[in-house]
Amino acid sequence: MRTSRRQNAVTFIEQEHVSAIIRTKDQQLASDAIRAAEEGGFRVVEFTLTTPGAMELIAEFSRSANLLVGAGTVLTRGQAREAVGCGARFLVSPIADREIIEEAATLDVACLPGAFTPMEMETAYRWGADFIKVFPAPPGGVSFIEAVLAPLPHLKLFPTAGFTEENFLDYLNAGCAGVGFVRPLFDASDLRDRNFTAIRARAAMIIRRRDQWKSRR
Repeated sequence: MRTSRRQNAVTFIEQEHVSAIIRTKDQQLASDAIRAAEEGGFRVVEFTLTTPGAMELIAEFSRSANLLVGAGTVLTRGQAREAVGCGARFLVSPIADREIIEEAATLDVACLPGAFTPMEMETAYRWGADFIKVFPAPPGGVSFIEAVLAPLPHLKLFPTAGFTEENFLDYLNAGCAGVGFVRPLFDASDLRDRNFTAIRARAAMIIRRRDQWKSRR
């Protein structure tokens, strides 16, 4: 039986466990920063739609056979359709919006809606979300993740804040399906100075630690 494009994306995300998420006000900076993350080993990347030229960036990077490219801050069906038309294979939203979740299913792409409380998370899951973007940062960090997953182990939690490059494995060990790196990967000073060497090195360190963790499982 042929696997759907959506299921392929879900499987890829589950295998990678980490994503690189860029949010800037400079299209070229966003492109260069994501390229540095890719060179460091990241294979799941996300361009937030608040970034100028995000659709062009999605189209550019989705041509790479090595990457799974997604769109972030998706708030309307129209944005979802345009992003997928440009090559996005997963859609991320800061909120749990049933319309976006259903549109992602129609478009045959993965969906990661944002949720903060267990009720929001379970509701998004029942609406068909593939992963739950824990947003904002989980209060209590790892202990919050463990508290949620104890009665709701079927949820695939994917926090995008509240951790660092040093402790992100604690979140994976607590049961998260993955984590999305924003500031811990794209340090504000590195972006300001266009220090892509530092971003590339940090990305490589994260991937190396991820690979070591996977080898011990």
